[in-house]
Amino acid sequence: MSADKKIPKFNGPELFDETHNESESWYAFEIMSEFVGATEKLKKITPAVSMFGSARVSEDNPYYKLTVDISEALSNAGFSVISGGGPGLMEAVNKGASLGKGPSIGFNINLPHEQKPNEYQDISINFKYFFMRKVMFIKYASAYVVLPGGFGTLDELMEVITLIQTGKSRKIPIILVGKEFWSGLLVWLKDKIVKEGMAQEKDLDLIQILEQPKEIVDAIFNHYESIGFTLTPAERKAQLYL
Repeated sequence: MSADKKIPKFNGPELFDETHNESESWYAFEIMSEFVGATEKLKKITPAVSMFGSARVSEDNPYYKLTVDISEALSNAGFSVISGGGPGLMEAVNKGASLGKGPSIGFNINLPHEQKPNEYQDISINFKYFFMRKVMFIKYASAYVVLPGGFGTLDELMEVITLIQTGKSRKIPIILVGKEFWSGLLVWLKDKIVKEGMAQEKDLDLIQILEQPKEIVDAIFNHYESIGFTLTPAERKAQLYL
């Protein structure tokens, strides 16, 4: 910055008058309303599996059919199945769950372009706030099944890993679907983040790459065989501070 230019002075009262402060405060009530409404609808759905994946995958993509099969298998195994509620692989998740015995649940988000709720949801919840939607994905999940996806899917995957690493969430299975799609990411995490001391090898222990519906269902049950699906009092308390 040249010597004759100065950083603009911040004049709080000019930018944030009383009317602005009042409107900001009302957002807190909207957030509370979303949390309470979603909690009431979801309090009886566990155990559940949250599934993440791309909204931009068409029905003729091989991942779409595989996702339907995985979701149906999870539903028939007794799980509630949760997706982001929109098109693409989210639709495939809800479609598969609707073919099975368990509830098909969609966490829809209000977006300008992409998001339109799919038709395969037994329980459909609309969220205005991304962070509240992510809380619900995590709060009710006994496992995460992560399908091929873009930035949103990566965001949700890294959020889950971070919460487990920091002890904010209990340790639950994280299953990546598609060796060809995900193996490069795991190699990078181990070669860069772990090798350079920015994470520990154990932080990646819960992540598996699997392909077939049955092995995904079996992996989840194997994880809970000795500990059960019910949250301990300590785990339940930790969930309040996600």
